Parts: sequence; C-alpha cells; structure tokens
Amino acid sequence: MGKVIARNVVDRKKGFLYYVDGSGNVCEAKMARGGRKKKAKKAAKKTTKRKMTRKRR
Repeated sequence: MGKVIARNVVDRKKGFLYYVDGSGNVCEAKMARGGRKKKAKKAAKKTTKRKMTRKRR
C-alpha cells in the first residue's frame, strides 16, 4: 500500500489523476471519466438473420 509523504503540495484539478512516476516526479493525467460526460454512441443497425430453408426438387 502507498504511503502519504506530504499533503496539499499540488493544486489538484477536477477530472485529473495525479501520481508519482519512477523518477519521483508528480504527474497528472486526464481521467477518461470525471469532469465531463461522454458523448452518446450512435445505435448500430440491427440485422435480421435469414432462416435457412432446403431447396425441394
């Protein structure tokens, strides 16, 4: 588990993730969620399966 070294050192922004990288620097990355809502995806067209029938001679 992580350990808190110092508090209130970085001014945090809403929607960003803060972490310490391998060099010991504090980095920020934009989160996929938070701050803004995602755009709605377009609905895919529904395809109907055709029923296979045997040919009669």
